[in-house]
Amino acid sequence: MAVGSPSVPPGKINIPFYRDTRIIAIIVQVVFAILVIAFVWFLYSNMINGLRQANLLPTFSFLSVPAGFPIAESVIEYDPSMTYGRAFIVGILNTVRVAVIGIILATLLGLILGIARLSDNWLLRNVALIYVEIVRNIPLLLQLIFWFSLTRLFPRIQESIDVGGLMFLHNRGITLAWPQAGNDFDTWMVWVYAGIVIGIVFYVVRRIQFVRRDRPGVALPYALLIALGIALLGFLVTYLTNGVWPVSLSVPVLQRFNFEGGVTVTNSFAALLIGLVIYTAVFIGEIVRSGIQAVSKGQREAARALGLTPGQTMRLVILPQALRVIIPPLTSQYLNLTKNSSLAIAIAYPDLFYVANTINNQTGQAVPVILMLMASYLSVSLLTSLFMNWYNRRIQLVER
Repeated sequence: MAVGSPSVPPGKINIPFYRDTRIIAIIVQVVFAILVIAFVWFLYSNMINGLRQANLLPTFSFLSVPAGFPIAESVIEYDPSMTYGRAFIVGILNTVRVAVIGIILATLLGLILGIARLSDNWLLRNVALIYVEIVRNIPLLLQLIFWFSLTRLFPRIQESIDVGGLMFLHNRGITLAWPQAGNDFDTWMVWVYAGIVIGIVFYVVRRIQFVRRDRPGVALPYALLIALGIALLGFLVTYLTNGVWPVSLSVPVLQRFNFEGGVTVTNSFAALLIGLVIYTAVFIGEIVRSGIQAVSKGQREAARALGLTPGQTMRLVILPQALRVIIPPLTSQYLNLTKNSSLAIAIAYPDLFYVANTINNQTGQAVPVILMLMASYLSVSLLTSLFMNWYNRRIQLVER
């Protein structure tokens, strides 16, 4: 080796930086990021200049201004004299109400539908198949309009269809008998809270015992039965003590122009809920069916060998194992149901999108309203995903 020449370790070759693929890749990514930031800044500058010329610079100060428009349905108290911020919260709660009730009902219907698709009964299996093929191939918006139009065909409120004296169908919606708190409701709630606490303690203790004994077991149904039993006992004790039921049934009574008592579900809410549940349940049913088919046949044969009935086999052996396949795609359907609720604007249900659109039309603050709208849907979706991912980790197999 010549004196003064740089030493090169054996097997390593010096490559100029402008020919090093790793350095070139970093440079390309940095240049691309700069170009993207510059393009976004260009769009933002143009938007701000246009809004400044129209005297509509983005601001959130409008949220404290009285809204001045009514909302047909609200989970919380609201009237037109309240602020735009309050109206936006009403829209969020209306969307959450539809999403939560819809998810529960769609899950139950989808579970039944998925099991029916695999039934040995020819009629049941084919009825479920026809239902799936018809509903999933009709656009959801068209289904919502159909259900809304159907509810509008009911007679006027003075000629309501009486269903057992507890339900009345009319062109304004559905009026139902509804539980109403009595004078001793607070006393009974003490029993209810005590039942919940005792049920939770029982569940935790039983789970610890199962882990220590390294034996599987069922704790949740018994914990629920304990909580329910204590609540029912408190219900009877409260009645026997004071002679008054802590909860009574408010039965609607038709007056001259409207019902008094009970609760009324509007046409818009009923049509939206029915449409979302029937449509989403189809896809949940297919997910349940695929999850059940993913469980090996040997599990069914082992269950039969143990003497389990078909119902016990499905409930105790098949479904717990199928959940590991069902949960991930089921999460996507829950998110779809929540986001599909934005179609409620077509049937005049005041959901988040409907209220946000009204606020935008009155204030002209399109950018802040859209940002709030995006943040709201994103938050609901992330919370749903967070819960489902947590549940998915809980049911996964853990290798010892």
